[in-house]
Amino acid sequence: MNIRSDIAELLRAGWSGRKIAAHCQVSTNSVRKAREALNLPAHKPGPTPAGTVEDLFWRRVEFTIDGHILWPNASVGIRTGHNGPRISAARLAFRIRHQREPVGKVTPGCGRARCVAPAHVEDRPMRDALNSTFAAIFGGVL
Repeated sequence: MNIRSDIAELLRAGWSGRKIAAHCQVSTNSVRKAREALNLPAHKPGPTPAGTVEDLFWRRVEFTIDGHILWPNASVGIRTGHNGPRISAARLAFRIRHQREPVGKVTPGCGRARCVAPAHVEDRPMRDALNSTFAAIFGGVL
């Protein structure tokens, strides 16, 4: 089964099937099948605890029809605790995807402003590797 990445990420973040279906504009049956294919347990109803910083990330993002995930306010990040420092949404998305801290500035590789889709963000070493590949293929950095 081909599972949309946005649905898979919301399932892993603990969203309910109905909420995912409404948010991603799919049927609840599609969400149920995706949950089963990923071997994830059924959603437990009730209030969602504040949880982790990653939970806050998934509650605040806006999904687009074309596969991007946008952060609603580009200048405001996520506070890591009560009166704790803020982390940018792009850096958090990078940590979610790559399970490591990013090196240097994190930017959307897709070119879409405010996109924080974990699959779209890149750190400096990733951009350097891409530029090296372009240089090897085309004879110079583009």
